[in-house]
Amino acid sequence: MTSTETTDQDAPRYVRVKIELIAEITDEGALKAAALEAVTADEYLDDEERAQSVEAIEVDPSGSLAHFIDPVALLGEVPGVELASATWESAQTEFDPDDEEWDEYQVEDSAE
Repeated sequence: MTSTETTDQDAPRYVRVKIELIAEITDEGALKAAALEAVTADEYLDDEERAQSVEAIEVDPSGSLAHFIDPVALLGEVPGVELASATWESAQTEFDPDDEEWDEYQVEDSAE
């Protein structure tokens, strides 16, 4: 093995993982209450961040759901992997599970 091979092997490799989830909110009140509780209990939020979070929760259920997305939990126990960066967003979407066009979009989108 040459020193170049060793360097290449030791160099960090970054992988972008895209995940799209469609979540059906079956109890908006329960979701909102749980999100407000999570924001209230979050010791890492400053007052401004907490106020922004509460506003997002009050405006839209997708704002509530965003407080339960935890990329660290997704990769935290994977050996040999360190989470370098994570961003996510949640927004309401039109979704019809019986619409055949949705399936076609998913196949095309996943091929990228």
